[in-house]
Amino acid sequence: MGMNVGSGHTSNEPELMMDINTTPLIDVMLVLLIMLIITIPAQLHSVNLDMPVSALPLKRVDPVVIKIEVDASGVVNWNGQPLQSRSDLDAHLMQAHAMQPQPELHIKSNGKAKYDVVAGVLASAQRIGLTKLGIVGSEQFVD
Repeated sequence: MGMNVGSGHTSNEPELMMDINTTPLIDVMLVLLIMLIITIPAQLHSVNLDMPVSALPLKRVDPVVIKIEVDASGVVNWNGQPLQSRSDLDAHLMQAHAMQPQPELHIKSNGKAKYDVVAGVLASAQRIGLTKLGIVGSEQFVD
């Protein structure tokens, strides 16, 4: 096997390539890259914390439920007792706000009750700072 270095005479043989064949080198590098990607452990985006475990079971306390009903004539009832005025409602709501833990207010209105009376009860409870409010019996308004 000969190599033409340009001695001046011509031959019929094609000229030899003097470049390095990089195809196998690229194949080996790709295989190594794939192996590196597979072996790297997956990064978790969470922080592991060791939280203390309470030895005492928490005592479940049933919440105090106050039922407020608005009848068709606009009279507000507090646990079944009718209230005379808006100031009576505010006084009862202030007492409920002072209770610890805060009681749940279950508000139920008659379908014929005026909206402004029900909205006034909700606004008073929110203004005083009661946060545990629930509308009860709203399924009667579905149809």
